[in-house]
Amino acid sequence: MQTSAINTPRVANSSAFSVESRNGRPDFDLAAALQKVSPQQRANAQKTATDFEAMFLNSMFSQMTSGLKGEGPFGDTPGTGVWRSMLTEQYSNNFAKAGGVGVATEVYRTLIMQQAKTIRTA
Repeated sequence: MQTSAINTPRVANSSAFSVESRNGRPDFDLAAALQKVSPQQRANAQKTATDFEAMFLNSMFSQMTSGLKGEGPFGDTPGTGVWRSMLTEQYSNNFAKAGGVGVATEVYRTLIMQQAKTIRTA
């Protein structure tokens, strides 16, 4: 008896942008929309969604670290704000590329669905 996971077809290349992205269940609307959209449009939508999530996370991380004061790398030196902003930018980019918090998957789905509607009506 084989005890492997249930295999369902994936349309998108990245696991973060898969057809199973809707509460762990297949998203047939997204699968149908992906068939209408070109691979270049999919790649652009993935990049846009990931960039949007990185900006969102950067805003969150900036708010989280805005009140930090004290000694060490986040002390009260004149260059602290610049270094802190660069650090939070890198954190947010790495978090978004690693899968983020789920914002990018919903943005990606919305972009693909809108592009598929545009193609259908054109």
